[in-house]
Amino acid sequence: MATLVEQIAVLHSRGREVIVVSSGAVAAGRERLRRKAATGVSGTPLKQVLASIGQSHLMSTYEMLFSRHDITIAQALLTRECLADRSGYLNARNTLMALCEMRVVCIVNENDVVAVDELEERQFGDNDNLSAMVANLVDADQLIILTDTGGLFSADPRFHPEAELIPLVETISSAIESLASGTVSGQGVGGMATKIEAARLATCSGVDVVVASGHEPDVLLRLDSGERIGTLFPASSSRLESRKRWMASGLASHGRIVVDRGAVRALKGGAGSLLPAGVVDVSGVFHRGDIVDVVAEDGARVASGIVNYDSSDVKKVQGRHSDYMSEALEHVYGDEIIHRNNMVVL
Repeated sequence: MATLVEQIAVLHSRGREVIVVSSGAVAAGRERLRRKAATGVSGTPLKQVLASIGQSHLMSTYEMLFSRHDITIAQALLTRECLADRSGYLNARNTLMALCEMRVVCIVNENDVVAVDELEERQFGDNDNLSAMVANLVDADQLIILTDTGGLFSADPRFHPEAELIPLVETISSAIESLASGTVSGQGVGGMATKIEAARLATCSGVDVVVASGHEPDVLLRLDSGERIGTLFPASSSRLESRKRWMASGLASHGRIVVDRGAVRALKGGAGSLLPAGVVDVSGVFHRGDIVDVVAEDGARVASGIVNYDSSDVKKVQGRHSDYMSEALEHVYGDEIIHRNNMVVL
């Protein structure tokens, strides 16, 4: 942990925005509890108890290590359910991106106390796939998955010394999938199979993925400098294309927000987010987290994005300054009707 934190601190000093997806809560809890009896508790409930005990110990260790480099950290405990919900997805995205903008390193883990997928060792309840979801969430440039092997090999290097590293995987085919095993290594959940699954998810979202050994000296710094280490899975589509397919297709649109000429010029000029002052009218019924179309007064579609407010709330503040939102609305989720990070301008 100390070695990785030192490398992250250097990346931080280079201006990189870093999010760490970390496991270890159960192992930390087991170490803290040691030989104390857990009478009547076993299986998944015991692992949840261990996670509850170990989470604070894990974070205190990160806090101590990052404080040596004068870096502020935060914690985010996520579950698949909260990311599957559109509103929860939006909340998590906005929080993580705001932390990055504030130069805070966020430590992300699955909430093992309430989520049982990882504890029961199901394929999709692991930190590999969680990291891919987080990479998609924040439009990451790169996802680095560190493991105890050097990357994807032509065979299991533990049993086949002649196995060769595969440095580049441009397409995750059935042949590539067959090379991965679902074995559990060390105290972690999942093997190369979950890393392949995570790579598929991330690359489809426009994120480059590298699977490399965490024991490789200065692995993060060397990767950041452009050195080829481990196995690279390049993005199969650009983030722009991926976002256009999702937002701008119109298939998922729940309504329209009509904006004035000034807002059209600002959005097309890349000036920023959609603010209430530029809104002229609202059509359709939509809720916070839905995808809506932004159109000019002549009906031409200008953009599509994820809206921060219900249609009824947008109507209350349309044409008004952002300061008015705190007076007119019961809950304020930011000054923006649609944040620029959640919008695709056409």
